[in-house]
Amino acid sequence: MIEFCKSVSTSALFQRFIIATILLAGIVVGAQTYDGFALRNQGVLLVLDQAIVAIFAIEALIKITAEGKRPFRYFKNPWNVFDFIIVTACLIEPFIQVGGTFLPVLRLARILRVLRLVTAIPKLQLLVTCLLKSLPSMFYVSILLFLLFYIYGTMAVFFYGENDPIHFRNLQTSILSLFRVVTLEDWTDVMYINMYGSNHYGYSDLDLDIWNPESTASPTGAALFFVSFVLIGTMIVLNLVIGVIMNSMEESNAEMAIKQELLKRKSNPEPLRDGIHDLQVELKKMSKEMDVIKKMLEKK
Repeated sequence: MIEFCKSVSTSALFQRFIIATILLAGIVVGAQTYDGFALRNQGVLLVLDQAIVAIFAIEALIKITAEGKRPFRYFKNPWNVFDFIIVTACLIEPFIQVGGTFLPVLRLARILRVLRLVTAIPKLQLLVTCLLKSLPSMFYVSILLFLLFYIYGTMAVFFYGENDPIHFRNLQTSILSLFRVVTLEDWTDVMYINMYGSNHYGYSDLDLDIWNPESTASPTGAALFFVSFVLIGTMIVLNLVIGVIMNSMEESNAEMAIKQELLKRKSNPEPLRDGIHDLQVELKKMSKEMDVIKKMLEKK
């Protein structure tokens, strides 16, 4: 029984069947958002929903049984824990009697079933792992971004608060407006208001009556301010985020390559092939170290 469960859980056909079931779960939960369609096909959707939950529960049982005498090893994999929590939530949902206020919370379990596609496709797991690995470095990039927003936000209040109170009347509104600018969402309109003055651009008669701005034009200063912010915020700092993610991607690819090599050695051990592979890895490491030493000597 254990060997049968192992062969089933690792077979490509079983993986494709689970992926198809996850996609079907996404279609079913999407169809339930259309009230008229869901009401007319309530019975069919209910049967499909129950079948999907049953398939996921059977999948979990197969994987747990495949662990043999150590079933708790199933829970050492965080992706398996994620799957198990979703299946458990879907199984207990019909037995929980709560008010309508908590109904969206219960339906969240159905929506999260679509996320199981991440656990079923290794490449998606790699991407998520990469993003999680980049969080520590992203924290420092976020600090740099906060400093940039804080400095420019304070300057914008001092320079343009009276001319453009809609966008820069206080620090928090100024930072929010700069977030709009850094996402390049009609940022030129904000710039033109402060280049030409609120009486001549951007403000309607109703806005002028409500906010009563003191219109001042700053063609050169506003252009330099906003263009420099866009260049620093969008072109430089946000590229740091991409760099951090790419670095994490390389690390995640290296880790996955190591795992695949270990699995290959475990399933089909060949001492000569494995020894040659290890030698190639060591030569690559030595080559990188030699390049570093060469660069250090050239600097001297």
